[in-house]
Amino acid sequence: MGGVRNGILQAVYPRRCPVCDGIVRQRGEKICLECMDRLKLLTPPWCMRCGKKTEEGQEFCGDCREGGHLYERGRALYEYDSAAESIYRFKYGGRREYADFFGEQIADYLGGFIREVHPDGFVPIPLHRRRKARRGYNQAGLLAKAAGQRMGIPVFEHLLVRVRDTVPQKKLNRPERQNNLKKAFIMPENDVKLKTILVFDDIYTTGATIDEAARALKAAGAERVYFVTLACGTGV
Repeated sequence: MGGVRNGILQAVYPRRCPVCDGIVRQRGEKICLECMDRLKLLTPPWCMRCGKKTEEGQEFCGDCREGGHLYERGRALYEYDSAAESIYRFKYGGRREYADFFGEQIADYLGGFIREVHPDGFVPIPLHRRRKARRGYNQAGLLAKAAGQRMGIPVFEHLLVRVRDTVPQKKLNRPERQNNLKKAFIMPENDVKLKTILVFDDIYTTGATIDEAARALKAAGAERVYFVTLACGTGV
């Protein structure tokens, strides 16, 4: 019955390709097969802390060499330039259906890293309630749910709450990003039973968002915080 229902839904609401945004040409696929190679998976060498692409022989990127982070380690799925347009539509264009494909890719290509750190649960970076009301969904939450369902890992979507409607990070420089997010997140529950948490977000740049989330999670009892994002830039 599930296959029949999915077939009917795809006929009525055809799936759009996360790359070209056209109707997926191959029945039953989540992406046009000819578009697959346009998304560039992030391959080694990468920073051993944040996962940014680095030059051969570099153990850490410039950001991670300059200062410490509050999280343990993280990985990204794609090189930013190859996925930027797709992520923009996913966040702002109502293309929540992309989450199925992205979640599948995260489980397939970052599953080894995720299983290695043994998270007790996935926690998406939350949107402020006003921004979520305007957008209608939290893209990080959709990612976490899609990957969690595929990997059998629980998602705690409301564990972390964003209490400040901050300026979008992309509009700020590094010091401004850090100040912008101070005390942006709180924990409704003071005692977190999860000891190892894997945070989900769409893009990693300087790590300010992940660091502030890790600060709140650890203050409430988490011992280790890792992260996964859809994309990140290049380290220096």
